[in-house]
Amino acid sequence: MTKETTNNQSSQIDIIQQPRVYLVGRQTIEHRDMDKFLADYGMEWNPDSTVAGEILAEAGGRLCYMSFGKGRSTSAEYMENILSSGHGSVTEHAIWNFIITGVSRSFTHELIRHRAGFGYSQLSQRYVNESNTQFVEPDVIANNPKAHDIWTSSIKHSLDAYKELAQVLREEYSEVESRTLRRKLARQAARSVLPNATETKIFVTANARALRHFIELRGNEHAEIEIRKVATEILTIMKSESPNLFADYEVTPIDDGTEIVTTEYPKV
Repeated sequence: MTKETTNNQSSQIDIIQQPRVYLVGRQTIEHRDMDKFLADYGMEWNPDSTVAGEILAEAGGRLCYMSFGKGRSTSAEYMENILSSGHGSVTEHAIWNFIITGVSRSFTHELIRHRAGFGYSQLSQRYVNESNTQFVEPDVIANNPKAHDIWTSSIKHSLDAYKELAQVLREEYSEVESRTLRRKLARQAARSVLPNATETKIFVTANARALRHFIELRGNEHAEIEIRKVATEILTIMKSESPNLFADYEVTPIDDGTEIVTTEYPKV
């Protein structure tokens, strides 16, 4: 993160160029009921994976054929067969939770187009004061001094306008009894001048199949660079978190210095 001060102005702009992804939640297994189910139907099953999401996805697949304890002996072998066969529906049973920060509103406009298998909760500009917000600068602008100067000047003017509007509108709503409501009414109108580059934070819940689709689509070389950075960061996390469901992906550098994602098992 860097700070910029434009000419003849005292306030600073906090600039971000790299997103952050935090894995904050994963599933657990109710072993007592899983064991009871197996006992009730005269079966034994001892999956060797320690990842709850992988075990639950495997359980969903094995239930279809009541094949617990039969066939492929390891979880890795079972899930490799699922991926190679394209039977992706069972991977919908594996779910993770993330917090993504250091991303722009442009990014989240793209992210929330992924609906099936995703859930979102995003920072509210109506309630949160954006006077000290940060801004996400695209690499292509940051690497061009002339473009960078144009961008920072525009961001500065937008931020100053937001602060001034918020103050004027708080006075406009001075007769509103609730101070919280006054602030909300002022901020929800003042935010209209903030750019798409405004940093935001978003809580994301997704199943493995939805994550795979996101990683493939947004890790592609034709995807916008910011969302590609997030896709590769999520993949890095998931290759460690759940190798049986994500080990087939590879991250490859390309000529422009960025990275793309490829897999031999697309569209699972």
